[in-house]
Amino acid sequence: MSDINCMMEWTAAHIHRLGGDATLMPNPKSSQEKELPPILLGDFVVDPSKKTVCVYGHLDVQPADKSDGWNTDPFVLTEIDGKLFGRGSTDDKGPALSWLWVIEAYKDLGEDLPVNIKLLYEGMEESGSEGMEEAVMELVKPGGFLNDVDFFCISDNYWTGKRKPCITYGLRGLAAFMVTVQCCEQDLHSGVIGGTIHEAMTDLVHILASLKEPTGKILIDGIMDDVLPVTPEEQALYRDIDFDVDSFKEEVRVGNYGNRVIQEDKESVLMARWRFPSLTLHGIQGAFSGEGVKTVVPSKVTGKFSIRTVPNMDLEKVKQLVQAHVEKEFAKLRSPNKMTFEYAGGGNWWLSDIKHPNYKAAAKAIKKVFGVRPDYNREGGSIPIAQMLEYATKMNVMLLPVGACDDMAHSQNEKYNRINLINAIKVLGLYICELGEIRGPKPSKCRCEPLTDEDLMIPGAFVRGFGCKCQI
Repeated sequence: MSDINCMMEWTAAHIHRLGGDATLMPNPKSSQEKELPPILLGDFVVDPSKKTVCVYGHLDVQPADKSDGWNTDPFVLTEIDGKLFGRGSTDDKGPALSWLWVIEAYKDLGEDLPVNIKLLYEGMEESGSEGMEEAVMELVKPGGFLNDVDFFCISDNYWTGKRKPCITYGLRGLAAFMVTVQCCEQDLHSGVIGGTIHEAMTDLVHILASLKEPTGKILIDGIMDDVLPVTPEEQALYRDIDFDVDSFKEEVRVGNYGNRVIQEDKESVLMARWRFPSLTLHGIQGAFSGEGVKTVVPSKVTGKFSIRTVPNMDLEKVKQLVQAHVEKEFAKLRSPNKMTFEYAGGGNWWLSDIKHPNYKAAAKAIKKVFGVRPDYNREGGSIPIAQMLEYATKMNVMLLPVGACDDMAHSQNEKYNRINLINAIKVLGLYICELGEIRGPKPSKCRCEPLTDEDLMIPGAFVRGFGCKCQI
C-alpha cells in the first residue's frame, strides 16, 4: 500500500514539474477499516477549444521477489541487451509513464500540445480495480473530470507478436461460477464407508464433465445462440495478422504433450482466443490436492469454472443457461446430495469501431513510425475499465498496446524492450498530432436520454453494459 502511494505521489509531482495539474482523488471505497490507494487525475489543458484525449493506466504491479526465479532484483529497473527488466516495466508503469515523456518531449521542443491530455491512473488494477466504478460514476457528471473527454486511449495490453504493432478493438467478457456438492457433515474413511453413500466428488465430476467436450465445444444448450457470426469484413482482418501457430505452441509449451492445439490454422486459433466463447474448468476446492494419497471421501467439494463471453452474449442470460444446465445434469444423477450453484462474478465483453477517427489517428501514427499498417486484433482477456469508460461517457475507447507478446507480464523477468519504449513515445506523440488534426464538433454521443443518478446506482451498471436509457 505505501509503495503504491509513493508511486502515485511521485507521478503527481512529475506532472506538476511538467506544468500540468494533478489531484489525488480519494478512492471511493477507502475507509478507516480498509485504506485504498488514491486515484490520480492529471491534466494538461492547453486550449479548451482543442480536442481532449484521456489516457488510462495503472501504477500498481503484481507481487514479485528475486527468489521467484528473477535474474535481477524485480524492483530495480535493469537494462540487459536492450531489455528493461523489472516488475511493472511493461504492465503498466512503462506504457503509462511513456505519456509523461511524450509531454516532456513537446515541452523541450517548445511545441504546444496539439490536444488537451488527461491522465486517469489507478493503483488497484491488479486487485480488481476496487473503487474505480464508483469513481467513474462521479467523474462523468456535468463539470466532472471526464465530462469533456473526446477520446480514450489505454495502453495496458500487448502486441499479438514480437515485431508488428497492433490496435485492439475488442475484449471478451467473463462469467465465473461455482458448483458445490455436499454428501455428509465431515470427511469419511473410504475403506470403511466407500461404496455405501453417494459421494459428492462423483456427482461434481459428472457435472463438470458435462459442460464441454475435449475439443472445447461448450455443451450448454443455447449458449451459442447470441454469438455474432463472422462477417467477410471481419474475416479479412485476420488474414495479415503477425501470428505464427508454431511459435504459439512453443509459448504455451505443448511440445512435450503432442505438440498440438485444438485448431491448426492461424485464423481459427486467433478466433478461438478472441471472438468465440470458451469454457475453462479451474479447480476443485475441498478435495485433497497434496502429494501422495489421502484415502478419504470428501464431505463437501466445490468446482470452479468460467466462460469467456463475446458479442452479443447477454450476461444475465448466460447465468440462467448455465444454472439450468447444471441443475438438469445434477437431476440426471438422481443423487440425494445437496447441490448449490453460485455466480461468482464477471464482466461484460467490449467491442469498438475501428473506423472511428480515434482508431484512424492511431493507425496513421503507427504507419509513420513503423512503415506498416497495424494489425487490428481482439483479446481473450477482460479489461473492465474499457467497457466502463465507453459506457459511462459514450465516447470511443481504444486500446493501443506498445509492448511485445513476450514481455512476460505477471511472470518472472518481466521486461520492456528499449526499442519498444522509444517507438512508443514516437507513436503516442504522433497519435495526438493526428487527433489534433480532426476537425468538426465534439464526437456525438448516444441521443438517448442520459442516465440519472438512480440509474447509475444499479449494482454493476457499467459492468453489465448500461450506458444509456436504451440499455436499461
